[in-house]
Amino acid sequence: MICALLIGREGSASFRGKNVSPMLGRPLVEYPLVAAKQASTVGRVYVSTDSPSLSAIARSLDCTVIERPAYLATAQSHGEDAFVHGYKTIRAEMLSNNESIELMVLLFANAATVRAETIDQGVQVLREQPELDSAVTVSCYNMWSPLRARRIGLDGLLHPFVPFEAFGDPSSLNCDRDSQGDVWYADMGLSVVRPRCLEQINAGLLPQKWMGQRIFPLKQWGGLDVDYEWQMPQVEFWLRAHGVVEKRDD
Repeated sequence: MICALLIGREGSASFRGKNVSPMLGRPLVEYPLVAAKQASTVGRVYVSTDSPSLSAIARSLDCTVIERPAYLATAQSHGEDAFVHGYKTIRAEMLSNNESIELMVLLFANAATVRAETIDQGVQVLREQPELDSAVTVSCYNMWSPLRARRIGLDGLLHPFVPFEAFGDPSSLNCDRDSQGDVWYADMGLSVVRPRCLEQINAGLLPQKWMGQRIFPLKQWGGLDVDYEWQMPQVEFWLRAHGVVEKRDD
């Protein structure tokens, strides 16, 4: 069976209540949950959280709630640890029913840029290519190329975050945002992973170790997980562009 696992916690280091913030008339977390529920390949949907409001939304959508331990719900907690905990809980439940997990669909409460069709696409890719560890959504953001990244030094001035030599001959570099080729980021909308990725979490590629090493890109545009309030209009634009109509209380 293929199981979806969404994680989200009550607290937020960026802005309060982001996971349930209204987005076109629905709480933000509803979008990834509905995508998982509508995916034809997903058999069950679980939500790991310490949040009463998230739990209520999950149950209203007929999802199973996993109580997220307090030590996994702090500002210092890592998402990978919450995924592993949730996976082990689901695996134990499945084993008790003589069932097994084929693939895990991993989602975030603050990442609405995911569609049911993309989940099914990721599942199909992994079924057709058993050598792959995962399939994840990626978006192209050339304006955020590592070449453009800077850090503020002890002198209070800007310095390259990555030495220019890492990109080849510095004399060949220029200010064109596309000069280094397309820059793809895992946008946190979706990760379809094999169970081994969670069972051997430390073998995965940093910084998202749950993706394993051999990662297939599910290309989309404009995907992101919301960390700041100013990102909400971008997500609303994405949702509208994908056919979502604002829900109004008439």
